[in-house]
Amino acid sequence: QVQLVESGGGVVQAGGSLRLSCAASGRTFSNYAMGWFRQGPGKEREFVARISRSGGTTYYADSVRGRFTISRDNADNTVYLHMNSLKPEDTALYYCAASPLTIGSSSSGDFTSWGQGTQVTVSS
Repeated sequence: QVQLVESGGGVVQAGGSLRLSCAASGRTFSNYAMGWFRQGPGKEREFVARISRSGGTTYYADSVRGRFTISRDNADNTVYLHMNSLKPEDTALYYCAASPLTIGSSSSGDFTSWGQGTQVTVSS
């Protein structure tokens, strides 16, 4: 398993930006596709974005496409989620996760390691 630790969450006004980071350790980071998921208050956990092992393929949920960007630095064992034009409905606990699949998945069941989450709160 790979260990994951998220950081970068906080409180931001609507329209603002945040960058989340997820530091990985324990296994070869480049052997895992990475994803971000979120769980808002009273909601099910949902897929946000994913990136392939090499970083060459990305995919986004419709709700964030055009506003969020996922990236990774395999030399630094870190995956990022750049969030722009934040909306109150983006308020959630954000998790990063690792998948052994080459390009990853939008299904949480395909991810074998999870971080503890970082809270993002967007005020209106």
